[in-house]
Amino acid sequence: MNNILLKLDGVHTHIGAYHILHGVDFEVPAGEVTMLLGRNGAGKTTTLRTIMGLWQASRGNVTFDGQAIGGERGRRITPDISQLGIAYVPESMGIFSDLSVRENLLLAARNARTIDDIDTQRLEWLFGLFPAIRKFWLYPAGKLSGGQKQMLAICRAMVEPRRLLLIDEPSKGLAPTIVQNLIAALRELKKTQTTVLLVEQNFSVAKALGDRVAVMDDGRVVHRGGMAELADDESLQHKLLGLSLGAHQ
Repeated sequence: MNNILLKLDGVHTHIGAYHILHGVDFEVPAGEVTMLLGRNGAGKTTTLRTIMGLWQASRGNVTFDGQAIGGERGRRITPDISQLGIAYVPESMGIFSDLSVRENLLLAARNARTIDDIDTQRLEWLFGLFPAIRKFWLYPAGKLSGGQKQMLAICRAMVEPRRLLLIDEPSKGLAPTIVQNLIAALRELKKTQTTVLLVEQNFSVAKALGDRVAVMDDGRVVHRGGMAELADDESLQHKLLGLSLGAHQ
């Protein structure tokens, strides 16, 4: 059995008067890509934000490598998530539009004061995954295309080695050719044994990248298992998601 890097146990989250997560339970094995799927409004983004501590879990626990980082136990220690090697790529991408691509990456490198402090081999690796980053190195990030901004957002999360990446709908709104480039880059990331929790609505992306899957509905996890098993079972896809992966090839 794989080591479990991240675990959510009975997590409830309230946002104001609204009860969004209702006892979320799932595990993310180390070195794998776990897909978090579900219809719009199922609670996927709230789950990522709760893991990051941007919204506080009102009940239950979030555990990273055996350490409580959120929920009832996590509130007593309030850990610095960034120091644990966890990076988050929100759906909004979170880039600084007025800064250059270069400056965006430098800000994301916590241990670098200048661009020369960033590991050269890692930068070259990122350039290989996302050639546009090198091409537009000195451009203001706000002038990039949507796909290029998404690539920059992922590069920011990867500029230093991370133990866990949380990525929220990276393919949303992207042209099919850009999506294929994104899949190829994330496949290369998989080879480094980086653990990823990935929210996606594009099911061809989920099938191409996922090792494990958790499906959410109405703030609860209603299915856990292997991504390949879900991809091969159209009746289960219809039951859980109201559609089939085969329609998204």
